[in-house]
Amino acid sequence: MSATQRPNILFLFTDDQRFDALRAIGNPEVVTPNMDRLVAQGTAFTHATVQGSTVPAVCQPSRAMLMTGRTLYHAPRDCGDFVTLPELLQAHGYVTFGTGKWHNAPPSYARSFTNGARIFYGGMSNHLEVPVHDFDPTGEYPPETRYVGKRFSSELFSDAAIDFLQRHDGERPFFAYVSYTAPHDPRMAPREYAEMYDPGKVAVPENFHPVHPFDNGEMVIRDEMLAPFPRTPEIVQEHIAAYWAMITHLDAHMGRVLEALQETGHAGNTIIVFAGDNGLAVGQHGLMGKQNMYEHSVRVPLVMCGPGIPAGERSDALCYLLDIFPTLCDLVDLPTPESVEGRSLAPVIRGEAARTYKSLFLAYMHRQRAVRDERFKLIEYFGEAERVTQLFDLVEDPWEIANLASAPGMGPEVARLRAELHDWQRRMDDPMAGELGG
Repeated sequence: MSATQRPNILFLFTDDQRFDALRAIGNPEVVTPNMDRLVAQGTAFTHATVQGSTVPAVCQPSRAMLMTGRTLYHAPRDCGDFVTLPELLQAHGYVTFGTGKWHNAPPSYARSFTNGARIFYGGMSNHLEVPVHDFDPTGEYPPETRYVGKRFSSELFSDAAIDFLQRHDGERPFFAYVSYTAPHDPRMAPREYAEMYDPGKVAVPENFHPVHPFDNGEMVIRDEMLAPFPRTPEIVQEHIAAYWAMITHLDAHMGRVLEALQETGHAGNTIIVFAGDNGLAVGQHGLMGKQNMYEHSVRVPLVMCGPGIPAGERSDALCYLLDIFPTLCDLVDLPTPESVEGRSLAPVIRGEAARTYKSLFLAYMHRQRAVRDERFKLIEYFGEAERVTQLFDLVEDPWEIANLASAPGMGPEVARLRAELHDWQRRMDDPMAGELGG
């Protein structure tokens, strides 16, 4: 396939949006017509996962893993010298454009993109006062060139993407990376969207707790201080309503980008990737943040649609965000760099395979480790956390309510998964390998 024949790629990346925070995946409360349209037009991976984090800002290593296709302990937070996805595409004739949250340092952005606008190097900000840079061909991005965007973040970044799509001449394929800061807090959706959700009518999660049942090592981190202790159903409802409002507002601006893609004539030859960088508790298990190993915080939306991708399909294959890099290489007929450790999902998309992993490894700092397969999840807490073992049957108990670790007859299951976890730790070069004992 020649460079001019390769499809464009539009990557829509959200911030702190958990896997079930869109209506098409079975959430009747949140209004997400544009995200739902992508699900209908493409293949949704319902068990996509972020591998974890070495710092409280889970977003940062998540993005480094995404851009390099490397695993948690092999992906430097600024991508190191490893080839990034846009860098590879650029080397093969793509125009590469980036807007929104990078959350890594300027050098990796500079070598990845040939074009850009409204670039945010931080982790979070007031959505009406995002400090951004214009594209700097020198790659320096000095602090004095930073200015405050005067529109809501989702509108600001969507406008930049739309402008790029309207200016693109089509002579070469493009990779457009649109990285939103919503629905990350502060949750401050415009009034018309906030008023769509009455907190009193929002469902309280089935796994609601006033407090987490033990110290997981991150009980007083910033994210957890967003709501008072103990949590109350009413406070959690308020936070969820505000979270849904942020997502619906984001969805509307994503819709504008998709409309521009259609109007500019690029839609027919564009692969669209929609994904989130990590999940969020928002009141589940007595938690508010993402610094944990529960499904609500490690699972994310992942949808791909476009040329060669079946419409209306869903796959429950276990996968990581870092698998997007080799998958896109396969879909646009490019060789995957040797540095990439992720596994291509193209065989799953094409119906040639049902799965890519039999289990997944999850890690958070020096406090939590987990392994899950298609049915069970084992979580181990250690280090600065209270020493606890949890075992959940994810098929029978998707809300992760009943800890079976000490239940009669479950000893062999714990031992099996613990051995699987230790094997993953060794293969991932986990610095805490061996800390959990045999």
